Amino acid sequence: MNLESSDRNIIDRKAIIIGFIANVILASLKLSIGILGHSSALLADGINSTSDIAYYIAVAVFMGLSTKPADDEHPYGYSQLESIGALTVGAFVVTTGISIFWESLDTLYDLISGVGDFSGAAVEALWVALFTVAIKISLTIYTNKVGDQTRNPAITALAEDHRNDIFTAIAAGLGIYLGRAGYPWVDPLAGAIVALVVLKTGIDILRASTSNLMDTVPGQVLQQRIQDLLKDIHQIQEIDYIQAHRFGHYLLINITICVDGGLSVFEGDEIATLVEKRIEDHIEFVRSVHVHYHPVGHD
Repeated sequence: MNLESSDRNIIDRKAIIIGFIANVILASLKLSIGILGHSSALLADGINSTSDIAYYIAVAVFMGLSTKPADDEHPYGYSQLESIGALTVGAFVVTTGISIFWESLDTLYDLISGVGDFSGAAVEALWVALFTVAIKISLTIYTNKVGDQTRNPAITALAEDHRNDIFTAIAAGLGIYLGRAGYPWVDPLAGAIVALVVLKTGIDILRASTSNLMDTVPGQVLQQRIQDLLKDIHQIQEIDYIQAHRFGHYLLINITICVDGGLSVFEGDEIATLVEKRIEDHIEFVRSVHVHYHPVGHD
């Protein structure tokens, strides 16, 4: 079922607001307890959560701009700004992953070489890390559900970032626990491994958002689905070609059909209207369908 644009925007904004508030609370907890509890792992995770706040601000800005109505210069609206928002999130994730990775390697080297010193973090730091895991699991499930419902690439990117935060919080918790148990090198090693996972997710987000901006569509799958939808319309003797363009999460479909050359213009228009309605009713997120018809055998 297609969502109205206003309903979709409300659902997306709610997901952004909930995630933003959660990240503000988590970042405050992790930064303060990381410093007071002498946990480098939790402090690094707090920096990661601070970056998440920046992600949300960027996405909120692009989401607001994407709802602007169509104008003469942008006849199909500004929905592609959602993909630009996802691109921004992906860039932040990649940058954060690289930063955490090198910081973890640097700390690990200091510990191995005897330069660094770590006597164990406070138990409160461990509880904050476990609390973060629970919150991020809930946010991942919720935001993924919203992303599947609204097909917003920016929301999907945020859901993937929440999933990353589960791993970073687990790594921080594991590092804190083993550091308190006398194995300080586990903390930075786990951080480096998780940073690679974060980096991969950032690259995946960049690839997906770039595909949207490059007008990538599920060509063969979409074409076959349209052909199946129209095969019982006996007035269509042949489908000449099907072409689709992406505008954010919306699709614009152009289709050329072949009909009996003896039909009147009025009859041809009725067939074209039937094709438009059939596609719009059965394929989600179709903004418009343009149907061109010509007589069979016409080049």
